Amino acid sequence: MNWRLSLDQIETVGCGLKRPECVLCTASGNIYCADWGGGVTWLKPDGATERILARQAGFDLKPNGIALCRDGSFLVTDLGDQGGLYRLQRDGRLDPEIVEAEGRRVPPSNFVLLDDRERIWLSVSTRREPRALGYRPDVNDGFIVLKDARGTRVVADGLGYTNEVQLDPSGQWLYVNETFGRRLSRFRITATGALKGRETVAEFGAGTFPDGLTFDARGGIWITSIVSNRILHIEPGKAPRAVIEDTDPDHLAWVEAAFQGGTMGRPHLDQVKSRKLGNISSLAFGGPDLRTAYLGCLLDDRLYRFRAPVAGRPPVHWHYDDPP
Repeated sequence: MNWRLSLDQIETVGCGLKRPECVLCTASGNIYCADWGGGVTWLKPDGATERILARQAGFDLKPNGIALCRDGSFLVTDLGDQGGLYRLQRDGRLDPEIVEAEGRRVPPSNFVLLDDRERIWLSVSTRREPRALGYRPDVNDGFIVLKDARGTRVVADGLGYTNEVQLDPSGQWLYVNETFGRRLSRFRITATGALKGRETVAEFGAGTFPDGLTFDARGGIWITSIVSNRILHIEPGKAPRAVIEDTDPDHLAWVEAAFQGGTMGRPHLDQVKSRKLGNISSLAFGGPDLRTAYLGCLLDDRLYRFRAPVAGRPPVHWHYDDPP
């Protein structure tokens, strides 16, 4: 796919959002994104916006990854001090979903995937506290938790800052972005849900820190990179190719030097120098033909969108909020 995206082709969506790191789309035209204020923001097809916030949580919920469930509730990861995964009802009720695994408290959690078998895959980027100590090329303490009918357990460990995970179209492989390991890996999923035979699908060079991960209808992989505001596309059997980048070279060199020197911290993520994009972190296909790509971000109060040259693969939740 010989295609490039211009910044002029990217539009903004919504306003006043609170760190919309993760974005989901459905067939009915609804868009949902993580809300750092303690829940999920719902952008409706008629342009209205509604915030679904946890009430009486007892702690400061900091949502990062979200998943839409069949009953209309949401799974929400907490990237705050509490950590773990919670179920948020539309009325604001919040209940713990995964707070322990194998007898240990689950640390601040990054991303959650609900698959077509109702299995929950939860990614934890690092065990380090504060998390910024995991922004290192030599730190590999991220892991993946699985919750299914057999229970809750750790199914993969030793990852370089575990971020978004996705099942491939066959359902036989779990793909995972390792942000500060700078690679896309995959595991074969066994009949019991165990992850075996780790493989490196792609490795990334200077300035690329893979975060968001999405498949298109042709089996291609779309990856968003924080810091560099890059979108990369990987066709089956081919090397990654950047389709856009929105960054300042000097700023990116500053971040890269800190990363290589083991001094990267929050200031390197909490600042951005770009023309338009505010540290893009996720990508979800939506629209009637699944060819409108929506981008979540860390440092803006809006989402972004553009028309893609290929349709996205329908997500598991695509019809979960269809009207009766």
